[in-house]
Amino acid sequence: MSALSRLLDHRRFGMRPGLENILAASEALGSPHLRLGKVVHVAGTNGKGQVCALLDASLRAAGFKVGRYTSPHLVKVNERFFLNGRMIADRELEALAQKVLPVAENLTYFEALTLMAFCWYAEANCDYTILETGLGGRLDATNICRPALAVITKIGLDHCDWLGGTIAEIAREKAGIAKPGVPLVLGPNSDEVRRLIPADFQVEENGDFVAENRATAAQALAVLGVNAPLADAVWPGRLSEVSDIVIDGAHNPPGAEALKAALAMRHPGVKWTLVYGACGDKDIGQVLQILRPLVGKAYAVKSANPRGVDAGKLCAIMQERGFDARPAKLDILKTLVGPVLVCGSLFLAGEALALLGAYPWGEIRFDPEEALK
Repeated sequence: MSALSRLLDHRRFGMRPGLENILAASEALGSPHLRLGKVVHVAGTNGKGQVCALLDASLRAAGFKVGRYTSPHLVKVNERFFLNGRMIADRELEALAQKVLPVAENLTYFEALTLMAFCWYAEANCDYTILETGLGGRLDATNICRPALAVITKIGLDHCDWLGGTIAEIAREKAGIAKPGVPLVLGPNSDEVRRLIPADFQVEENGDFVAENRATAAQALAVLGVNAPLADAVWPGRLSEVSDIVIDGAHNPPGAEALKAALAMRHPGVKWTLVYGACGDKDIGQVLQILRPLVGKAYAVKSANPRGVDAGKLCAIMQERGFDARPAKLDILKTLVGPVLVCGSLFLAGEALALLGAYPWGEIRFDPEEALK
């Protein structure tokens, strides 16, 4: 069994917020978390992945050596690890797993992956390392880093069972990445969040989440003192357009609101055929309520995630909320005539991209077991 597969067994620990175990394991390997170059630490409910990708592309365009660690992935766990614009190879990933395995007895799978990222970027002598939190901020495994800059993107209600049931509680958890003497850029947020998170620099809302994410990344570059234009970045599964199909990983109410606003601006007046799949721990009813005005016909599908809701059950939920819906399998995408909107889960977005041959990092066959790593 490979070292990576043995670490995969650590999924049985689930999510276990806290810094003691990851800190002890990193110190046992020589504290790579302290040798990451200038760290940009990014938290938030929505938009943080795209902000990370924009910062990565822009810093590389300015001539810097950049590592980027994000989560979750769409199809392959390798997607979480980028160095100078290159996704990690399987053999490199396995070598990192072998390095981490001896100290990983008490680590969750996410903690082990995070430690692997620390090792890779420390060994590479990066000028900048961009770290995206996995869940929350205060007790997230990435929070043992020493950042040069903290960035918090838009905050909304998600992962309420872990982070709290109000915006205020969630904002306090996200704000846990703030450090004394470290500048903080706060992305577009409500007045409530702005009051709770004092920031050196704030970005205004404008209703277009892509523009807002770009503005947040641009402000971060300015604070870092990097005098370079904002570069374009590949960030699949977020408003990805494949012919007449739009694929988006919107899985919570803030993401659905952002998707709705973006579609209204880019495709005004369009009635979409919706292909929707969601995990059972999400606010499905609220997401559907937000999307309903955009949708004509709809199909309910089950994503490969074990938490994915059965297509028949999901279809019933959609019908209760006024959708002309029926259950289906995702390969119906090959027969539908657009415009088609696929959303509800990042896992579903990855499946759709692979099915349509639009996965951006080479030809790939979607493997549910691989996607769940």
